[in-house]
Amino acid sequence: MKENIKELFKDWNESLIWSCIQGIMGELHTNSKEDAAMAILGDFVFYAGTPSEELVRLKPESCRQEFLIMVPQNDAWAELIEKYYGNRAKKVTRYAIKKEKDIFDVSHLEQAVSEVPEGYELKLLEEQEYDLCRSNPWANDLVSQFKDYDTYKKLGLGVVALKDGELAAGASSYSRYNDGIEIEIDTREDHRRKGLAYGCGAKLILECLKRGLYPSWDAQNKWSVNLAEKLGYHFSQEYVAYEIIGY
Repeated sequence: MKENIKELFKDWNESLIWSCIQGIMGELHTNSKEDAAMAILGDFVFYAGTPSEELVRLKPESCRQEFLIMVPQNDAWAELIEKYYGNRAKKVTRYAIKKEKDIFDVSHLEQAVSEVPEGYELKLLEEQEYDLCRSNPWANDLVSQFKDYDTYKKLGLGVVALKDGELAAGASSYSRYNDGIEIEIDTREDHRRKGLAYGCGAKLILECLKRGLYPSWDAQNKWSVNLAEKLGYHFSQEYVAYEIIGY
């Protein structure tokens, strides 16, 4: 079955799908005909193959959240999502970023790290910082897909900015696949516009490069696109997604 699922998703350059297919994180589901599939990881679900209401309606037992971002493979899937979820489905535009190896300028990234304002400390995300992320709702997504610190230590990688021992910002692995991570960046509201996301992102990319991991990036908005480009990435294309309230 997994080979059939891989074929359905073969043209989709998305690391969260790779995580599911590789059996590292997330789940895969098919419909009864096995001509459609969904890959679900965290807040994201991707639909591929022949549009199937059976899959659009499916909520796996492991999925307990009420909010989800659905990404259709094509317009037919999008129409099915709109039809089934109605006004619970908010159509949004997201921004894919190219996955290109050997594009990062190490000296540029090191400069970005050095420009973090005085009074802030950048450090790798370890057990104490994992617990801080868990206890701060704004930072929870930095570690939320890893059930405990041991799992994060094994699969995850992250950088945080601390000020007076308090968490101010972070860049971390939202998810992990064989060859890399998917980056999540968050900054506490009262510490924004100080270059912390830029510095944490640069430090995380450098740490990925040291470990032979690719730091994959997907952008929710144009601010995220601009930050990615500032770090050395290149924009790929816009795509449609649906934010589902009451999944």
